[in-house]
Amino acid sequence: MNTPGNLGNPGDDTLEADYLIETPLDPARVAEVMAGEQSSGTFVRVANESDALRARSRATVLRVEELEAASQPSLPNAWLARQGTPGPWRRARITLSFPLANIDANLPTLAATVAGNLYDLGEVTGMRLLSMRVPAVYRNRFELPRHGVAGTRKLTGVADRPLIGTIIKPNVGLSADETAALVRDLCEAGVDFIKDDEVCANPQHAPLAERVRAVMAQVRAYRERSGRSVMVAFNITDDLDAMRRHAELVEREGGNCVMASINWCGFSAMQTLRRATPLVLHAHRNGYGMMSRDPALGMSFQAYQTLWRLAGVDHMHVHGLAGKFAQSDAEVIESARDCATPLAAGCDDVVMPAFSSGQWAGTVPATFDAVRSTDLLFMSGGGILAHPDGPAAGVTSVRQAWAAVQEGTPLPVYAERMPELRRALAFFGGRA
Repeated sequence: MNTPGNLGNPGDDTLEADYLIETPLDPARVAEVMAGEQSSGTFVRVANESDALRARSRATVLRVEELEAASQPSLPNAWLARQGTPGPWRRARITLSFPLANIDANLPTLAATVAGNLYDLGEVTGMRLLSMRVPAVYRNRFELPRHGVAGTRKLTGVADRPLIGTIIKPNVGLSADETAALVRDLCEAGVDFIKDDEVCANPQHAPLAERVRAVMAQVRAYRERSGRSVMVAFNITDDLDAMRRHAELVEREGGNCVMASINWCGFSAMQTLRRATPLVLHAHRNGYGMMSRDPALGMSFQAYQTLWRLAGVDHMHVHGLAGKFAQSDAEVIESARDCATPLAAGCDDVVMPAFSSGQWAGTVPATFDAVRSTDLLFMSGGGILAHPDGPAAGVTSVRQAWAAVQEGTPLPVYAERMPELRRALAFFGGRA
């Protein structure tokens, strides 16, 4: 139920948002309810609501496109049930224009405007925010990525291929020293990027302060003997004061990246963290499924990533093709393309899409065919760590797969002279 985010360009003083709604009422009337609820507060005039006030501050309905009706309501609705309102359950795509003067450069209020009480409206049995468009003058009032694609490539020295990354597994249970030993082995194996798991932040068995120091000692030693920089995304998810302390420690120890579970930290925390640290911000979207999996509820990725990119993150997770999670390949592809699209004309604000979840050498061709770009982070956990010949062979197999697709050679043909790729195809391919 996604819709493109390029249905027009808003003026400098408005933003536009597209919605999918479901209702037994007239969709045009519901659109007016939505516009009133999210701006002046109601769809009918109230005391002190002058013509001038409405002209200045009320949201405007730009488009109502009715779609095929549903035979049953998607969501329960006590308000409609009390009134005995029958179907059919009409669906429509609605576009609203919001005056930016109501919001100013206030990200939490922006989110509350485009995705707030709309979900509770009694008139609807379905409400989904599909996409958003913001003018360049407004986008530039928010944080930009400090690094994005170009900065990440500069820090890692990877210029002409994707960054090959992996995740520390086991994600919990390892001590700080055991984690550091694993990082040393992964560096030696040739990865470009290593990240913590989202559920491992500051556990008692491996306090973050100890883990950062132990891990970065190994990363620095590897850099000194190899000349190659490996980026480590430390999970600093916590309260804001703690996240700032953690980021400062990572910077002092020579690190260049931190990760946060953005849905649980919140917009304000991520904005403040962005302003406080020069490090790369790796945005982990765990929990996004509860906002996106029901096609009649929540929000699509284009709108979701628009809000978070205004907080200044550098990387955004998009899951992976043929992966272990519920998203379709089409949704993953569209998400990656969203990350690579400037939020407004002339804005240098693209972020690096991070592919993960069940990725290995065999999923490389579909990924490259879909995005036609190597400006991405390709993270492979089991696909590297579980390679039958060890992690180094796992990393090599993924690099070989990317080399094959970049030169237009089918993997089985390329694998005839590449034993690591050949073994990966035989081992993981039999488990697909």
